[in-house]
Amino acid sequence: MSQQNVRLEVMQFLEKNIDTFVENYLIPVEQIWQPTDLLPNSEKETFLEEVTELRELAKDLPYDFWVVLVGDTITEEALPTYESWLMDVEGVDQKTTHGDNGWAKWLRQWTGEENRHGDLLNKYLYLSGRVNMREVEMTTHHLINDGFDPGTDRDPYKNFVFTSFQELATYISHNRVAQLAKKYGDKKLSKICKIIAGDEMRHHLAYSEFVDRIFKVDPSQMMLAFEYMMRKKITMPANLIRESGESIGTAFEKFSESAQRIGVYTAMDYVDILEKLNQKWEIDKITNLTDEAEKARDYLLKLPARMTRIAERMAVPSEEKIFKWVTPALVK
Repeated sequence: MSQQNVRLEVMQFLEKNIDTFVENYLIPVEQIWQPTDLLPNSEKETFLEEVTELRELAKDLPYDFWVVLVGDTITEEALPTYESWLMDVEGVDQKTTHGDNGWAKWLRQWTGEENRHGDLLNKYLYLSGRVNMREVEMTTHHLINDGFDPGTDRDPYKNFVFTSFQELATYISHNRVAQLAKKYGDKKLSKICKIIAGDEMRHHLAYSEFVDRIFKVDPSQMMLAFEYMMRKKITMPANLIRESGESIGTAFEKFSESAQRIGVYTAMDYVDILEKLNQKWEIDKITNLTDEAEKARDYLLKLPARMTRIAERMAVPSEEKIFKWVTPALVK
């Protein structure tokens, strides 16, 4: 049987438990938070006072912080690209002869939860008065237009490695921004970012559970898919980000430097995520592997130490890059 057919069978096997995954890792619409819960309420007479307070607190947040918050927002708002990519994964069908495909149901509901993140952050940025919203909107527009290719093809194994990794990375980023906002005295923004981080952690736990279950039924091919993604290196969702009038991907490196400068997401975080995935999936204990998969396992277990040595030698420029997103609106 071909690898593609085996993957399809595994996806169908996992699909039998899709309702359990939804119940365990997603929250019903009526019970989960909505952006309005965390922003000034426009229906109340105190709305303008709340907005004034939000804007005053925003004045004390440093430049790199705003760059990172904008970049995180744009990344979240490119959600249509991520959903369309995952809907094309082998084993995911929006409609079948028997009705809705379980995987499509999962992805739609996952998308529904993720969609709130961009909505909330975008409204906060708009109310803050600290960023050039038209430039932010153009960057988001470009990022969706330019597409997204994490190098996974339609392979569910590779895609679930990618989503397991990325959901944990976004948890780290939003959680660190929450910590910084609290440090600078903006408790409301801290709460916004912390609650988004909580969603990302739940989603990470779900996708990593998918991988864990695949390891139990198709260990060698899952190991090879994991190795493939780590050799290729995980592509950040915003790697094609650009400012207006610029070419594809030109803003990503400087955005990443801002994140590293303030400790929101660093090269060492990338290594830590890999180590966490190795531990979570118990890579060192998996049995019944082919010779090729054994070599892949050895590579994955040695990789964190190699990447740590590289990360320790990396130097991050100290000079801030001035983005169109945060200028001239930031000038007092």
